Amino acid sequence: MVRVLVTRPEPGASRTAALLEAQGFQPILLPLTQTVPLTVEANPGNAIAIAVTSANAVRHAPKALIAALAALPCHAVGKRTAEACRAAGFSSVSEGPGDAAALADAIAVDLAGKAIVYLCGRVRFPAFEARLASAGVGVEAVETYDTVEIDYDDADVLARLSNETVEAVLLYSAKATAALIKLIGRPALRHLFETAEFLALSNRVAAPLDRIAGRKIRIAQQPDEDALLKLLSPQR
Repeated sequence: MVRVLVTRPEPGASRTAALLEAQGFQPILLPLTQTVPLTVEANPGNAIAIAVTSANAVRHAPKALIAALAALPCHAVGKRTAEACRAAGFSSVSEGPGDAAALADAIAVDLAGKAIVYLCGRVRFPAFEARLASAGVGVEAVETYDTVEIDYDDADVLARLSNETVEAVLLYSAKATAALIKLIGRPALRHLFETAEFLALSNRVAAPLDRIAGRKIRIAQQPDEDALLKLLSPQR
């Protein structure tokens, strides 16, 4: 059975593990980051819409903030984020193309000259805000969570992986990729990844792997989990 390392934070890691098991893989959970809530205030100001590019931004948003924004049109980056927005209580949610920059392009024309609230994390890719700003959209970024690296010692990692190699590693963020590179660099752990194939959600997520020569890297055709899992093959 193909052993697949899942590096994304919970609760997504367990959901991914269930999908992998259903497809005949053996998931190994090693979240390399975790999300933690930040203190925010409920103040929609003159915003006429909401944008969300991460489900975590909604999961960590305080109820008072959701209540203050729930009646505004909500533009979610993709399917899973849209589901999280609806579950949180937003009444009008539109599902975007799955990519933050593409979402910005899709909504920029209708929102030019107006203001939106952008629910987001402290660690994020700047293209979404930059594209909207260049189109004349006022973006109030409300950071509801931060993403922090989980520090494992060698014994923790060896135990989680049963001191055996993994055939594939799923990478969902550049921060997780950077954390993985640190683990690979440890002499006691290097052997665990010697034959692994690295499957990344996007070019940006894969970019830190460029500093590791000779690694097998593949990138999802679309920046979503369905496309990422399609890169896996149970036949090895």
